[in-house]
Amino acid sequence: MAIVGAGYTGLWTAYYLAKADPTLRIVVLEAETAGFGASGRNGGWCSAFFPASSRKLAALPGSSREAAIEMHRAMQATVNEVGLVSSAEGIDCDYHKGGMVALARSPAQLARAQAMVADAHEWGPGDLHFLDAAEATRKVHATNVLGAVFTPHCAAIHPGKLVRGLAAVVERLGVTIHEQTPVTRIGPGGAVTPYGVLRADVVVRATEGFTPTLEGHARTLLPVYSLMVATEPLDDATWARIGLADRPTFSDLRHLIIYGQRTADGRIAFGGRGAPYHLGSRVKPSYDEVPRVFASLRATVRELFEGLDDVRFTHAWGGPVGVARDWCASVGLDRGSGLAWAGGYVGDGVSTTNLAGRTLTDLILRRDTGLTRLPWVGHRSRRWEPEPLRWLGINAARQAVTVADAEEQLTGRNSKVARLLAPLLGD
Repeated sequence: MAIVGAGYTGLWTAYYLAKADPTLRIVVLEAETAGFGASGRNGGWCSAFFPASSRKLAALPGSSREAAIEMHRAMQATVNEVGLVSSAEGIDCDYHKGGMVALARSPAQLARAQAMVADAHEWGPGDLHFLDAAEATRKVHATNVLGAVFTPHCAAIHPGKLVRGLAAVVERLGVTIHEQTPVTRIGPGGAVTPYGVLRADVVVRATEGFTPTLEGHARTLLPVYSLMVATEPLDDATWARIGLADRPTFSDLRHLIIYGQRTADGRIAFGGRGAPYHLGSRVKPSYDEVPRVFASLRATVRELFEGLDDVRFTHAWGGPVGVARDWCASVGLDRGSGLAWAGGYVGDGVSTTNLAGRTLTDLILRRDTGLTRLPWVGHRSRRWEPEPLRWLGINAARQAVTVADAEEQLTGRNSKVARLLAPLLGD
């Protein structure tokens, strides 16, 4: 059994396979070190969010409304599963299930919040709750709060601790991890590395934002960069002003995505989009740092929370997430070739990777379970457009969402620009 990529997807798959059948010989190949990619650098949201809506899932071939609802229930259960396994295996990843608050800080965002809650109740289970301004402020003492959406199905974690702890656990279970072993091509029967070919009956592609580096996969997933900053540890008086007492993850409902959490050691870790997409889906370490975006993130934190002008930001980092053309994550196994895959999480991978690992285990071991019948199983997204079309489209969309947010601030109404972007974003 060969698994390409030692991030969450690859390691969760190795974990559940090794637990299910200790006689399996499982080898994980990693170009850098375990957790080098998004798994070790993300915002630490272990949430029940799936990148595609229930409506889109229900419309997939062979799917239904009931299947989409089951997918949502599976995601909710996965948030708990990550916590249970972390506890059982002694992985100290600062797991705390305090829910998620998405603030509405403009009239347009408020209308969007109310629509989100109504849509959630239509599709059920209705786990999104609308909070009025007072209720929202009790959870997050941010500026200009008009209301919020809240869900209890989200935990804050330390992503690096989770992925490194998981790597140690799978090695104790007998899984071999070969770090500093890049894979250039995968195909039926094996994975090609500079040091030779690893032969295997099943090869799992678990490379997410680095998928375009594989031969033949330049247009399978798009690497979109997300960047983060973190403050120094804040004192108790500052936290009393900010709130977040139960460590809910937080964002607001602007179009250019932001996300944050209160870390276990008392920092604000805060991230967002806005970094450019690079021609040819290139991924380089130098792309992890965009000073303009870091400055914008720091300014956004200070705009969200009063009294932080003198707080130091001590860390800044970034990395790519994987995006499928229809923005729908997928998992599957082609039995004829022995090639399996999972990915396209669009930044919602902390929990979704765990579901992927359990699903791949059932598929590989030929188990017919509720997981293998979920609507994302076997889904094939169409490929991204050739260059320079995707470079033009993605970077134009990045600029347009900024314009959409500015439009809403000026008009107080939902952006017409954002509606025009929907087809590009897979809606």
